[in-house]
Amino acid sequence: MKITKILFVVFLLLIIAVIGSSFWIYNSLRKPHQHDKANQYIIIPKGSTPNEIIDKLAAEGILASEMPTLIYLRTFGNAANLKAGEYQFDSPVTALQVLKELEKGEERTTKLTIPEGYTRFDIAKRIIEKFPQNPPMDDKAVLYLMDDVSLIKDFDPTAKNLEGFMYPSTYSFPKETKPQEIIKRMVEQFLKTWKPEWTQRARDLGRTPAEIVTMASLIETESGVEEERPVVASVIYNRLSKNIPLGIDQTVVYIAKMQNRWDGVINKSDLEVDSPYNTRRYGGLPPGPISSVSESALKAALNPAQTDYLYYVKNVEKNDGSHNFYSSAKDFEVGKAAYQKWYEEQNGK
Repeated sequence: MKITKILFVVFLLLIIAVIGSSFWIYNSLRKPHQHDKANQYIIIPKGSTPNEIIDKLAAEGILASEMPTLIYLRTFGNAANLKAGEYQFDSPVTALQVLKELEKGEERTTKLTIPEGYTRFDIAKRIIEKFPQNPPMDDKAVLYLMDDVSLIKDFDPTAKNLEGFMYPSTYSFPKETKPQEIIKRMVEQFLKTWKPEWTQRARDLGRTPAEIVTMASLIETESGVEEERPVVASVIYNRLSKNIPLGIDQTVVYIAKMQNRWDGVINKSDLEVDSPYNTRRYGGLPPGPISSVSESALKAALNPAQTDYLYYVKNVEKNDGSHNFYSSAKDFEVGKAAYQKWYEEQNGK
């Protein structure tokens, strides 16, 4: 009887040890690890054993520790899935993310990050910076490629260029990739992101899918705070319904970029420029998108909050990129005065 109890206790302790070890391994593999090799390629030679691969990554500082990764591979993973290749690992990175990359296998590639709200002018410059061509190309030549709208003719038959239809994300391409291939990939990612049911939702709102993309581009440039984007969308819808010009200054920034004169400052002359994109001078939506758009901005344009707001201004008390919203011009003027005072103090003017 005593032996049975002892065996039971031993068995129980073993279970506790296994659970504790599993918990430690799981936490170790999910913990982000900072390293200094984010801009370097780590070469995993062909024929490397799993142990050699993990040892190398630990020695390079990509992995904080090799032991939990090896235990995980032998217990839960499939070491045979790890592939040779040339890898760039983000920093910070978790061991699980490292293993996922090793299972995909990589040739030497260059990462291209297109932030949300980038214009086609910004995208063209970044493509040239990251993928220099032989013979050399400049950003004007890449912009010319963006005038080919054949990829989106079914989505927007009226489009004059690909503005708004190149999805912002981080991509990996072989270094010799041509700009047209990069552009094609970004447009394909946009078309994958757009869900079929959104087309009907746009119609229910009395809008075309192209108009929704234009609205999303305005929302994208106006607010980076995801939870308030539907409220920004409501202001746009409310002003459109009342035939009030949208007055979105990012549209005049876009005009300045189109005219190759943007210097980082909105001048009085910019606000007065005669262009259908100038939402201070002309009512309705601009002729097309003014930036790349994220899924978040598209969802906000398709699902505006129900409000009576017509105005908004930066929330200077929080100073976190959020805004205060107003229904009356009187209240808005008070908020705008507070913002202007704050702005002058911040800029020493």
